[in-house]
Amino acid sequence: MRSSLSTLLPRALLCSAFLTALGFAASASAHATTPVVKGLCPSADVALTATNNDQIRGSMCLANTERTARDLSPLRENHKLHNAAQGHSSDMVRRSYFAHTAPSGATFVDRIVRAGYTARGDGWSLGENLAWGTGDLGTARGIHTAWMRSSGHRANILKPAYREVGIGIQAGIPKDAGVGATFTADFGVTL
Repeated sequence: MRSSLSTLLPRALLCSAFLTALGFAASASAHATTPVVKGLCPSADVALTATNNDQIRGSMCLANTERTARDLSPLRENHKLHNAAQGHSSDMVRRSYFAHTAPSGATFVDRIVRAGYTARGDGWSLGENLAWGTGDLGTARGIHTAWMRSSGHRANILKPAYREVGIGIQAGIPKDAGVGATFTADFGVTL
């Protein structure tokens, strides 16, 4: 497993990981961020509230804008990946930590397998991006822009093999449940 902690940005923290099983190769892209038309993802600049989680999650269409600009297949939202991602975002805020591995020792692969997306003995490739932010960096656009400026996060977003994604967004950040938002994006493909 490759895991890297990216630089601490003002009001945001990022973390990415990916793991491949049964022969998928990891890939990265050096492409710059594709300009995204504001009307294309209308909730991308909206701050998370108690009632708009689905709306904000839907604005993560920014990743598909990047993918289609590079002739990659768009990602489909997967309910099981969403459950794994949402559970992890909520857990990080509730238990005040920020990592792919929970204090219990459960990894992102453990969470995705437990959610029923795949089994350990199957062929799969999985990735995870994490971030938290406040202010403009706590919006889908702020997080997406930061992810695209980080090679590990960008590699997950643009990995050609990935076909599905689950987005989990929780109000609050790991050190303060009263401000900002915490994002988890779980990427995957199964054979």
